Amino acid sequence: MSQTSLPQRSEVPVEETWNLANIFATPEDWQKGVEQVNSLLPQIAVYQGKLGDSPQFLVKALHAVDELSIIAMKVYVYTGLAGSVDMADPDAQAMFGQAGGLVAKVRAAAAFIEPELMQIGLDTLEKWVAEETDLAIYAHYFDQLKQGQQHIRSTEVEEVLAYVSESLPPRNTLPAYSSLTNADLRFQPAVDTQGTEIEVGQSSIDSLITHPDREARRTGWQNYADGYLSFKNTIGAIQTTAFQRDVLTMRARNYESSLQASLKPNHIPEEVFHNLIDVFQKNLPTWHRYWRIRRKALEFDTFNVYDIKAPLMKEKPFIDYDQAVEWIAEGMAPLGDEYVEVLRRGCTKDRWIDRARNKGKRQGAFSWGSYGTQPFIMMSYANDIFSLSTMAHELGHSMHSYYACDTQPFRYSHYTLFVAEVASNFNQALVRDYLFRTQDDASFQLALVEEAMSNFHRYFFIMPTLARWELEMHQRLEQGAPLNAQIMTNRCAELFKEGYGEEVEIDHDRIGITWAQFGHMYMDFYVYQYATGISAANALANGVLQAKPDAAENYLNFLKAGNSLYPLDALKMAGVDMTTPKPVEQAFAVLGNYVDKFEALIS
Repeated sequence: MSQTSLPQRSEVPVEETWNLANIFATPEDWQKGVEQVNSLLPQIAVYQGKLGDSPQFLVKALHAVDELSIIAMKVYVYTGLAGSVDMADPDAQAMFGQAGGLVAKVRAAAAFIEPELMQIGLDTLEKWVAEETDLAIYAHYFDQLKQGQQHIRSTEVEEVLAYVSESLPPRNTLPAYSSLTNADLRFQPAVDTQGTEIEVGQSSIDSLITHPDREARRTGWQNYADGYLSFKNTIGAIQTTAFQRDVLTMRARNYESSLQASLKPNHIPEEVFHNLIDVFQKNLPTWHRYWRIRRKALEFDTFNVYDIKAPLMKEKPFIDYDQAVEWIAEGMAPLGDEYVEVLRRGCTKDRWIDRARNKGKRQGAFSWGSYGTQPFIMMSYANDIFSLSTMAHELGHSMHSYYACDTQPFRYSHYTLFVAEVASNFNQALVRDYLFRTQDDASFQLALVEEAMSNFHRYFFIMPTLARWELEMHQRLEQGAPLNAQIMTNRCAELFKEGYGEEVEIDHDRIGITWAQFGHMYMDFYVYQYATGISAANALANGVLQAKPDAAENYLNFLKAGNSLYPLDALKMAGVDMTTPKPVEQAFAVLGNYVDKFEALIS
């Protein structure tokens, strides 16, 4: 048998990697950053017990913590990025653990601040904001405290919770999960109809499940699932610990449920979550219709999960990296020249993107960075429409970070998870529209529809299904019910069976282990936000594409707002109200239009 394999990290061209020297030029400089944080830590203690002395003294304390946090996050991000592209690098993993401990020290050192602010009194703080100009930037932060004051505990408890947040998930169990699944987990190779073995890995699985050879897809998907099933009890124990952390935090902070504990700090009503799930369940027939049409197009007697992304053409459109950059830039043109110029430079000269495919590279794709650095994108570029879409998606995150960091002070330079997936899906919607309008070749149009449906399948089918599962698993622990890997797998399989309906053949354990394949599950109630994000994104994109007055400007202001506004308020400013089911219903209408287009193209 012949075999294809991935290169070692040391073998990939430098132009396919990101520029970590933007953070620290060398590992030695990183070590100096660690030493700097350790040297500054004791200085935070001088402010403890004195925040109420004067507004000027409070400003100094908050500035000191912010400056220390900026350095600590650079230290942390540098190691996280280095380890992501080679999970088998022991030095990178050790540095990541060291950096995580350092961040915990910073948080513990600053744990006294919020309890002391409560002692000062929020009415007094509002008065100080009006009197002291330098304190004005913290007005929204103080309002956040006011809204969540019943959930802030004593200095001693907050200090313990700071350490707990570091020693329990996600900052402990997520690295454990990542090390297991990206470095230690081994998969049997896929085998195509010619007997050729194809390596199964985290950076190759996406290409395998879109492979034109059905046997390669089947064996790739099955062997990937079997790899996780072989460690299901270990991963189940890690996942249970993650959920237990959420329940502990819920109870320690006096919330009624894990869901409330996750949503309320960002002023998101629980109805937003439940609206999504309700609309999703009501519209499952749209998905069932799509499965039927796809099976017919493929001329299969049976339709399996590994056929969902089967290509309908022998040859996928070849899109090299440079072409992808050009099309993405042209698609984003409605946002103006500045946006496009920054994006182009990031993709080329500034090396934001690590696009290499190599052994040990972690699964999936992400955008990350810290205040004072450029954004960084990790992905595995495969010269196809799916890679183009992924790059457009991650560039949405990166441009969001770029504008927020450029506009806001450190305190508001990040953005909440609820709005995080808006900018990413917005970019995909605009680029997809551009390509539909300019690339009229029938085969390219079909490939584009496939990409759109694949994207919606991940964010508007898998993620809502996992959100339902995640809610139920949290509820089990809240009620004192047992939880283990088999319980997780069985319930996950049942929910996917409901979603796939009678149109798709279900392999119970292999589809049931889907929960173990997503590191997102270590961030409480993250995944539902992909679905709300794609809903808000398509609503906003529609406004920009229709050239509605101020739509583009309002969207850019949304990016620039960072965390200076509550998420729902920021989205309302941009032009969409997520407190109603309407955006989710409209997103299903977009999905239905893609299904119509798909049916027309294959007729």
